[in-house]
Amino acid sequence: MGYKVAVVGATGNVGREILDILAERAFPADEVVALASRRSQGQDVSFGDKILKVKALDTYDFSDTDLCLMSAGGETSKEWSPRIGAQGCVVIDNSSAFRYDPDVPLIVPEVNADAVVGFSKKNIIANPNCSTAQLVVALKPLHEAATIRRVVVATYQSVSGAGKDAMDELFNQTRSVFTAGEVKVEKFTKRIAFNVIPHIDVFMEDGSTKEEWKMVAETKKMLDPKIKLTATAVRVPVFIGHAEAVNVEFERPISPEEATAILRSAPGVMVVDKRENGGYITPHEAAGEDATYVSRIRADSTIDNGLSFWCVSDNLRKGAALNAVQIAEVLINRKLLTKAKQAA
Repeated sequence: MGYKVAVVGATGNVGREILDILAERAFPADEVVALASRRSQGQDVSFGDKILKVKALDTYDFSDTDLCLMSAGGETSKEWSPRIGAQGCVVIDNSSAFRYDPDVPLIVPEVNADAVVGFSKKNIIANPNCSTAQLVVALKPLHEAATIRRVVVATYQSVSGAGKDAMDELFNQTRSVFTAGEVKVEKFTKRIAFNVIPHIDVFMEDGSTKEEWKMVAETKKMLDPKIKLTATAVRVPVFIGHAEAVNVEFERPISPEEATAILRSAPGVMVVDKRENGGYITPHEAAGEDATYVSRIRADSTIDNGLSFWCVSDNLRKGAALNAVQIAEVLINRKLLTKAKQAA
């Protein structure tokens, strides 16, 4: 007998991706339920070769549901995840609502799968920020080999990270530029078409943005609290796929050749690094793929034990939906998920 799985936020970018990935990976579910707000009730969403009718979150009974993949935003998660967890259903949450709660594991399976056992305190597991997820997948094997002291990262983040409305805004602005129409700025703080914006999420007192702070806090929680990290998060006019320019300082020397060999054997990483035209991965090529791609691995001669590399991943997949499903698979593989019907 398979599991009963609910997907909350099923009409959004990440929710639809979760449904696709559950089907692609033949997740052991006897029943999948699509949930969203009342205004989306009755809409159709696809799940493999099936069509699901969206049900309203606020009238759904989770008492016989084993797993809830939550992708409906922080405020919705704050209200609903504890309620759902209290009914015995395990919540895997894509928002930032519980990432920094000491009683909620923050998980990237390739990085810290063992920490998942702590979910039972609240029946909630947090998914990291999309930009952090791909970064720590690449950093983890390097940290194990040579111990990371400091990371400097600049992100180039696609508009899909800000939702469907943001994707529509890029499309509409681009069309307006070519047709000499009015370029309307609504979702972003400045025009995004043919532009880059060094501002993601709200500003904090020290001048950093919340997105940049998230990368620092989440890397420390999942990988090592001793790592020093500074980030500059930038939104770019790309629909899907986040890219990052990463500079790392290690405790011991590590050559580009050694780093390349380590990354080639690391779970979830694909190295594409030829020192020739096109010998690297871009967001366009990473879209729809599961891997975290690493290219441009090279020494940084300006610091002792320094390396730089380029890191690209599909933010809707490894940055969100795929990681959530992988967490669910960890729960099942380690026999940590009890079926609600059996428990009753």
